[in-house]
Amino acid sequence: MKEELCIRAFRSACQAQGAYGMTLHSDRGSQFTSSSFRKVLAQYSAVQSMSGTEHCYDNARMESFFATLKKEKLYRIRTERIPMAQVKSIVFRYIMTYYNRRRIYTANPGGLPPAMYCQAARGLAA
Repeated sequence: MKEELCIRAFRSACQAQGAYGMTLHSDRGSQFTSSSFRKVLAQYSAVQSMSGTEHCYDNARMESFFATLKKEKLYRIRTERIPMAQVKSIVFRYIMTYYNRRRIYTANPGGLPPAMYCQAARGLAA
């Protein structure tokens, strides 16, 4: 994975969500520890969280998400036989329409999906 891909993905996500001042969990890969990537994080006031060697607990939610994505979607399709653009589209639709909006998420009060939980939290803060 190249650092420019990570930078583009991070910027795209921030711009799409209007995100600013978040915590970004990542591993200690060179693409995430590069000065270029860290400069972009600073532009969005993002705090980078990387656990120490053999201490992956702060990244456990993302690891859980990726395991869920693989079990519920990717392992059920023959990704090696379809174009990359189609796989990206499948993953995007899974995350944006199912995972964020409909899937029960037991860590949130009432099992609310992430998008609904954020919307409810914004309503309480207003």
